[in-house]
Amino acid sequence: MAIQLKVPSIVCDGCADTITKAITELDSGAKVKVNVETKEVSTETSASESAVREAITAKGHTVE
Repeated sequence: MAIQLKVPSIVCDGCADTITKAITELDSGAKVKVNVETKEVSTETSASESAVREAITAKGHTVE
């Protein structure tokens, strides 16, 4: 399932790496793209959107 989220707390590549790791811990086969400039996360994953949101917020980020 394709999921697109706005994550306003992304400020650097380190944030992008943290979010990518959080999603791939849920689904090791997930494809994750994080755009630091637009603060958007897009992922192709078998995990639910709510699980992805929880994983990102658990790492200290804000999801709109």
